[in-house]
Amino acid sequence: MAVAAAPSSVAAIPTTYPPRRAVVSWMFFDWAAQPYFSLITTFVFAPYFATRVAADPATGQSLWGFATACAGLIIAFMSPVLGAIADASGRRKPWIAGFGTIFVIGACIMWIGKPGDPALILPLLIAYGFATIGVEFATVFNNAMMPTLVPPEKLGRLSGSGWALGYVGGILSLVVVLGFMAANPSSGKTLFGLTPILGLDPASFEGDRISGPLSGLWFIVFVLPMFLFTPDFPAKVSVGNAVRAGLTDLGHTLRELPKHKSIMAFLIANMIYTDGLVSLFAFGGIYAAGTFGWNTIQIGTFGIILAIAGTFGAFIGGKLDDAFGPKRVIAGALLLLLLAIVSILLIDKETILFMKVTPPQPNGGLFAAPAEKAYLLLGCLIGMAGGPLQAASRTLLIRLAPQDRIGQFFGLFALTGKVTSFMGPLLIGVVTAVTASQKAGMAVLVVFFVAGLGLLARVRQE
Repeated sequence: MAVAAAPSSVAAIPTTYPPRRAVVSWMFFDWAAQPYFSLITTFVFAPYFATRVAADPATGQSLWGFATACAGLIIAFMSPVLGAIADASGRRKPWIAGFGTIFVIGACIMWIGKPGDPALILPLLIAYGFATIGVEFATVFNNAMMPTLVPPEKLGRLSGSGWALGYVGGILSLVVVLGFMAANPSSGKTLFGLTPILGLDPASFEGDRISGPLSGLWFIVFVLPMFLFTPDFPAKVSVGNAVRAGLTDLGHTLRELPKHKSIMAFLIANMIYTDGLVSLFAFGGIYAAGTFGWNTIQIGTFGIILAIAGTFGAFIGGKLDDAFGPKRVIAGALLLLLLAIVSILLIDKETILFMKVTPPQPNGGLFAAPAEKAYLLLGCLIGMAGGPLQAASRTLLIRLAPQDRIGQFFGLFALTGKVTSFMGPLLIGVVTAVTASQKAGMAVLVVFFVAGLGLLARVRQE
């Protein structure tokens, strides 16, 4: 059941919808933002930081976890407030532009991360935190535009198609970095057997470090269609009045929220399973680097394959969302993720599900060892499930929340996606640091997916 709406200055959701060009332009936000998550947080810079900048992979994993936790706390507590203010003012694009600028600056600073220099660890983690805050806040306001673009019965397809387009952007950015920029330091050649472009030096890992500035530039270029062709609500009140009205409406929403058990259950479930998913994506590359000794090219190739699987998963998930409802899509995705993480914990270099296998050999070829193939298969399963989980979650929120407070509820959605987001990385960091075992750190994610699935069962969608 949707939360009752209080009197608000928010503009009504239109009864007519913009042309297809506006909808496709909005979808390009996902294309513009995804390289940050593909290149920085998962497949290139995070593993590079853990293995080349930090003292060792376990220390790097724990430090990256602590930085992710700090950024997550800030995002958690600010998102509902900013969403309420945006609802009151009626506009979303200025917020996207402002936080997008913070993201771009933070991403570009990550270029300074030279290998083996302890003095750069703190500045890099701060830059990573700013970039994460910027891109996440911009995403809150971009999501809030969805109900103004298509009728309710098409929201699942819109959300899934947006995620799928984002995955394609992530794939292309990985191809650019691995094929033309990041080189194996021993051979000096990229994945395509080329000398790195732009004079990037393999010895100082400039091809890995360029992923930060490239993510920022990519965002600037590809977010432009949304600003040019997707309509925004006109400003209705001044900034000061918007702040006051937004905070008043947010207070009313929070007071009413406990009366509506279904939406409360969903927000808490989202809080838990999103924490697990974000942690799984954030540490998947780091875990592979430590477990199998993969370098940037191997991890990035893994990322391309995973993203291709995610593209199909998000697109198919959008269709399943419209056909069967977002709740069922979320439940199915959580079961697949739970299966994948349990299986990953039963794999290392020499064993698969307790069975001895041939370990990876030097110069043995890309993903030649049985354990590497198994990890690759499970990564594809995670990709297939992760896209639909995120896309269907924002669709379910739209179906549960009052439309005149959609920004507030996407703020609360971000809150529940971030308020405990420090817990996953923090627990992984702490357990990894205490046990000096990456496998033990990753094992905590099982609890997040099981708990999220249990709480989702309490959600009742009208």
